[in-house]
Amino acid sequence: MTTSRRGYVYIRDSFAGVVSETDSGYSFIYDRDYLNSPDATPVSLTLPLCEKEYTSKTLFPFFDGLIPEGWLLNIVTRNWKIEAEDRFGVLLVACKDPVGNVRIMEERV
Repeated sequence: MTTSRRGYVYIRDSFAGVVSETDSGYSFIYDRDYLNSPDATPVSLTLPLCEKEYTSKTLFPFFDGLIPEGWLLNIVTRNWKIEAEDRFGVLLVACKDPVGNVRIMEERV
């Protein structure tokens, strides 16, 4: 499985794992140190804490749900020159500073 792009997932400013776009769809895996942390919480109920890698043919609904809609999606895609159909690309640029406690970064900080 070849990874083409990846996003580093943070929960409350703690590095929690990596979501990746692969040649066969998408994957998400929690960081081992995060899993061992006493404060670890799952990214979502559909992605409970575990060591196994989650895979999907489509972008996981939780991550897709972080992507803006409507007029805000239009602004994001126009400003960053990204096609609205490139859901992973939009996720990487639009979810760096979201309203909730989960953010996606293009680089690990």
